[in-house]
Amino acid sequence: MLIGIPKEIKNQEERVGATPSMVASLVSGGHEVIVEHNAGVGSGFADADYSAVGAKIGSADEAWQTEMVVKVKEPLATEYHYFRPNMIIYTYLHLAADPKLTAAMLESKVTGVAYETMVGRNGGLPLLAPMSEIAGRMSVQVGTHFLEEPHGGKGRLLAGTTGVARGKVTVIGAGTVGFNAAKIAVGLGAQVTILDINASRLEELDNLFDGKVQTLMSTPHNIAEAVKASDLVIGAVLIPGAKAPTLVTTAMIESMEAGSVVVDVPIDQGGIFETTTHATTHDDPVYVSHGVLHYTVANIPGAVPKTATEALTSATTGPALKIANLGIETAAQNDRMIATGVNTYEGELTSKAVADSLGLHYQPLIDLIG
Repeated sequence: MLIGIPKEIKNQEERVGATPSMVASLVSGGHEVIVEHNAGVGSGFADADYSAVGAKIGSADEAWQTEMVVKVKEPLATEYHYFRPNMIIYTYLHLAADPKLTAAMLESKVTGVAYETMVGRNGGLPLLAPMSEIAGRMSVQVGTHFLEEPHGGKGRLLAGTTGVARGKVTVIGAGTVGFNAAKIAVGLGAQVTILDINASRLEELDNLFDGKVQTLMSTPHNIAEAVKASDLVIGAVLIPGAKAPTLVTTAMIESMEAGSVVVDVPIDQGGIFETTTHATTHDDPVYVSHGVLHYTVANIPGAVPKTATEALTSATTGPALKIANLGIETAAQNDRMIATGVNTYEGELTSKAVADSLGLHYQPLIDLIG
């Protein structure tokens, strides 16, 4: 198969879809790989590193004019003209929050394989997990930064100091993002509350943190009380493939002290805060609503591309090889994880979660490929 690795063009996105190690695996499998010039520079990989393992270095057009395009972030509108039937795009797509991209992929009959909806053999989202881990850890890092007065915050040190109360962090969602956010917040010495709808998961975290966090069932009342008392609130709720639920209302945000910070990690799925109006960028990461700083960057791990690219490709290489070796139809028939990643196929929307979120028709993949 002819595989293309284009340079990411999203603002301040320096991750790349494949490391030289991943390219070497593809080439050794008999595939041809075209890497766009300087695609890996931001992640620490020079063109020579890719050439050394057998890749061809080419233009953006050449990288896109391939059978399978391997990326990190969803294609932007300026890339839609590359779409064509039978092309496979293997990347994070987040279609539930992007009806224009969904329409473009359906109209062009592109096969979209989304990292974020691929369900592993034992459950979980193995291709999303590495980035969720990084985003969770970074959410506290950036939240702490913007709590500082010079950056617009209230001037609260989460760790507190002798004779002064520690800062309060609320994490809504106890999955991979939430767990890692809580882990860093606890490490900084903050008072941490985690909310989730899964009582068993809360019990698990209570044991993991040895009682160092407050666990609460995620109800509107509990969320409101926790948010009101918080210096930093981290949204960490994900429904695979679907739009994120709105859990924090405008009234809850208004109850917070001015200069507090919220970090809406699932912004690429729509976000969980009613006051989240738009995704921001690393160039201009926050805006103020009702006196509260909102950090809504849609590619948080893009700030640490060296770590993030290596973590991501460790998970994406295996499925990429299987798709390249077998073709998407056979690969999906043989591997349920790959099948769950197929969101669009031959002009049909094959992800029920995406279809439900956008109010569109859904066609099961199995009915299309047999």
